[in-house]
Amino acid sequence: MTTEHPAPVRAGVVPGSRIALYAAAAVLVTAVPSAAVVALFGVNRVVTGVLLGGVLGIAVLVTLFRRDAVVLTERGIERRTPWSARPLDWERVVGGRFTLDEKQRWALALDLTGDAELVLLSIPPVLRPVSNAYEMRKREQVLQVRQLLREKRIPITVLPEIATALQRHWRLAPPAR
Repeated sequence: MTTEHPAPVRAGVVPGSRIALYAAAAVLVTAVPSAAVVALFGVNRVVTGVLLGGVLGIAVLVTLFRRDAVVLTERGIERRTPWSARPLDWERVVGGRFTLDEKQRWALALDLTGDAELVLLSIPPVLRPVSNAYEMRKREQVLQVRQLLREKRIPITVLPEIATALQRHWRLAPPAR
């Protein structure tokens, strides 16, 4: 009889510098085909060029953002960027915390040996029940990360006001003690 492994959990926060890099790449990928279509077929094909470039630019942007993630699996953690993937063993994780970050958003982070941290989620404070797809996705991510950390027996500290809001609005009960 085989035991079923939980599906990998995708999380991670993309830093502003990489967001700017991805946006610049998307603009460049949009501009080059647009200019090429206009150069080859004339000024009457500006709309066609912009549409073609826009589709390609959006495809590049989506690809870059999908590749940039932290993937939590039963075996370990993988920190991915579009150009690399670095594995991390669960043994390096000391604990987790759900606290306020410098932008007053709620951040779920793992504390690693060597005074390092790995931010998994950064969400706006929860003030009401789930009302849109973004909030539903973030609720599911919080639930999946908490469940995986519980299975790995990694302690997680949650600020009382965050725990209360998660329980009241998103119906996520605090972890059993």
